[in-house]
Amino acid sequence: MAGYVLVVELSRAMVVQEPGLAPAALLLGGAALAAIAVGWRSELLGLGRSRFGLRLLGGLALGAVLLLPAAARSGAMPMLPAGLAFAAIAVSIGEEIAFRGVLYAVLEEVGGAPLAILGSTLLWTLAHVLSHPPAFLGAVAAAGLLLALWRWACKDLVGPIIGHVIADLGL
Repeated sequence: MAGYVLVVELSRAMVVQEPGLAPAALLLGGAALAAIAVGWRSELLGLGRSRFGLRLLGGLALGAVLLLPAAARSGAMPMLPAGLAFAAIAVSIGEEIAFRGVLYAVLEEVGGAPLAILGSTLLWTLAHVLSHPPAFLGAVAAAGLLLALWRWACKDLVGPIIGHVIADLGL
């Protein structure tokens, strides 16, 4: 499963670099990542319906935390072109389902929460090597760790999905 997710992410990162293909690559990449969850029970992935309002609120808080580094920079925040917004939402959801959903659940079953947290964070960081500058990979790893810790502490994937969507739209 990890191999599939990494191949999808690396393929998407390479196709995004081609002029005019970014929206399609993000949409298809997000769909391909989300497809890994077919057949999994939603509760096992952290997508149950209990306390949904609190989980949404948690996602807004995660999004705010993930945007703090950008808010601390001087100057105006970059704006995502409108044509890429839907594609960014799709890939954010797909990444969360793949990394903090399925891969987290598999790693937790194999080696418990520590392996799930560290393993999903490492795989997440590796998946972003082609799409982010090396100097930014520390921030990518920190975001992945924060989202994995939320997944563990709250048994929730809704918060990480909302937080990731907000961060991708804001950055």
